[in-house]
Amino acid sequence: MTPREGGCVDKLIAKTPCAGQVPLSVGAMTVSEVDLGAMTSLSPRKGQGAALAQALRAAHGLDWPGAGRVTTAGDARAIWFGHDSVLLTGAAPDAALAGPGVLVDQSDAWTVVRLEGTGAEAVLARLVPVDLRAPGFGPGATARCRIGHMAGSVTRLEDGGFLLMVFRSMAQTLLHDLKSAMEAVAARG
Repeated sequence: MTPREGGCVDKLIAKTPCAGQVPLSVGAMTVSEVDLGAMTSLSPRKGQGAALAQALRAAHGLDWPGAGRVTTAGDARAIWFGHDSVLLTGAAPDAALAGPGVLVDQSDAWTVVRLEGTGAEAVLARLVPVDLRAPGFGPGATARCRIGHMAGSVTRLEDGGFLLMVFRSMAQTLLHDLKSAMEAVAARG
């Protein structure tokens, strides 16, 4: 039935990956959901790495990040995402990137949360097999690694907080694992 015939019309409501489960605070630590805006993976076509890096710089003011690094310009970020891949966040990709690069929209694929507060490093030490202590993993550092048992990404932000990313389908598991680790850290002291 159509609405004109007196039928019901379903109204779809978009939900964020964490769907109202955050902010989550335990002790001095807080997890909050982050909207990075547009998220696009960029990879160079064969032999086009330098051209793609140049196009990214010209279009968005971002340098191509080295392994384990992030570059920023305003709200836009280029996050190293493994081998020759970068995740462009906070800006829709300029059309000039499509010539030398392969662009894939990732905007709905990821859950992104921010973990901050005293004890955040200790929480992540329980979940991530990478030493995230400063200064070795300082602001602008990023790692593609496991978070709990999920494939993810961890980035240290300029203010000392952490940006955590896992696939959208794992949002509830991420929040559960973070809460458990936060409670364990808070109970210590």
